[in-house]
Amino acid sequence: MEIIDNPPANFDAEAQLDALARRYQSAGGAGLQVLNLIGGQAESLLDKLPDGIRTRLGEQTETALNIALRAASTSRRAVPDQPSWINTALTAAMGAAGGMGGLPSALAELPVTTTFLLRAIQGIAAEHGFDPEEEGVKFDCIQVFAAAGPLDTDDGSDLAFISTRLLLRGQTIQTLIARVAPRLSVVLGQKLAAQTLPVLGAVAGAATNYAYTSYYQEMAHVHFGLRRLAITTDRDFADLVEDLRERIAKPVVKRA
Repeated sequence: MEIIDNPPANFDAEAQLDALARRYQSAGGAGLQVLNLIGGQAESLLDKLPDGIRTRLGEQTETALNIALRAASTSRRAVPDQPSWINTALTAAMGAAGGMGGLPSALAELPVTTTFLLRAIQGIAAEHGFDPEEEGVKFDCIQVFAAAGPLDTDDGSDLAFISTRLLLRGQTIQTLIARVAPRLSVVLGQKLAAQTLPVLGAVAGAATNYAYTSYYQEMAHVHFGLRRLAITTDRDFADLVEDLRERIAKPVVKRA
């Protein structure tokens, strides 16, 4: 994995790590607002889905990721990357549409939203100087989906998702998708359940998509920010992850 541009002359690695820690700490804020809106717990949302849907979520998520990988890569050749706020606004609108028709429309919207999320992650990879068409970068874009999701609270232990790729050398993207899909299926199951709530479906759909897009864009910045930092500073990647974990565990003081 290589970066395609050079760091600025005033590059400050410590300030970069502080900024990544702040991003990680703030990533789930919108998710908490969603839980307050729907008045529930993330764990209980899955119980609201029909048994047949719950048992097939893993398979549906794996299919959605495969569709997203092909569609997102193709679309980047035709449509330029968009700012984060545009990605968030578009997925929020799709979430509202998906929630308006209950479970059938929410299921139909799932692969479309997954494609938009992956496309946004690819755009952030490019923003950090990586080529989204490079095989290793494609791995990392899928890997971002292994994060816990915006409706779960986290103390930094979820940083393990960043190191997953170290265990997958020599394997295919399809293998990685198969490993990521079960965890992502739980996250997307929570989203589907929120979209099927009576009366609140469209509102919850917009809110969850807003939260999910914000969250995964932040996780992508953390992920690719660390990848770039490892290359730029010639530091061991695992050491950087541990350094970030320590910063997340305590309040981050903004550097002047």
